Amino acid sequence: MPAEERPVYLRLRDSIAAAILEGRVKDGDPLPSVRSLAAEHGANPLTVAKAYQLFQDEGLVVVKRGVGMFVAQGAAGRLHAAERKDFLDNRWPEISAHMRRLGLDVEDLVERALA
Repeated sequence: MPAEERPVYLRLRDSIAAAILEGRVKDGDPLPSVRSLAAEHGANPLTVAKAYQLFQDEGLVVVKRGVGMFVAQGAAGRLHAAERKDFLDNRWPEISAHMRRLGLDVEDLVERALA
């Protein structure tokens, strides 16, 4: 499913996950408040809360009552492993099949990446 067709809360989750995976937000760092992130993305605060709840359910963020929400220790590693597994199990088969249909191979991709 193209990114723009995904529900807003999943797109928000993806952007937060990207920040963690890219090291822009590290273990122990505070996350923006629900209201702040909602304003930044033009989203409903309940939608942001739903995205944050996904991270809580996965144990990737911790809530310090009265203080805020923080990236859990080890979250980046766990998130990396989960995203990698999701890519290989759910996205790669379709990409690989598409490559075969187009007659692309690994060398074509490496050549393109190095160009």
